Amino acid sequence: MVSRRPYGDTEELLESADHVWWGLAPADWREAFAAHPRIGEKKLDGEDRFRRWSADEQAGAAGAREAVLADLAAANRTYEERFGHIFIVCATGKSADEMLGLLQARLANDPQTELRIAAEEQRKITRLRLLKWLEGP
Repeated sequence: MVSRRPYGDTEELLESADHVWWGLAPADWREAFAAHPRIGEKKLDGEDRFRRWSADEQAGAAGAREAVLADLAAANRTYEERFGHIFIVCATGKSADEMLGLLQARLANDPQTELRIAAEEQRKITRLRLLKWLEGP
């Protein structure tokens, strides 16, 4: 991204980020996934604003019933055992029930398909965070 500077406008920056993302190897995608908390969990390390962004994105899980959080935790474990990485979803605006449904549905995917879906979800998250970063603290 740095070598592509300067960017003429926000859209050029976002398009560049997308291009770089899709040019990475699956191992790089998995590394990015590992930096996220599991849905329903809180990330304790990192800069304050990044922790705040993560908490805001998962706000739908924050107020969920205990049973839904338990189901999310169990489904997260099953997902990780099946695919070898955490479940990634662009959680902004989604309820805990909706995220649980997406997680359960995606368990039926084959590993290659699921990796691409997870990578697309990460791309969406990155795009939202770049926009937040541009807005400032």
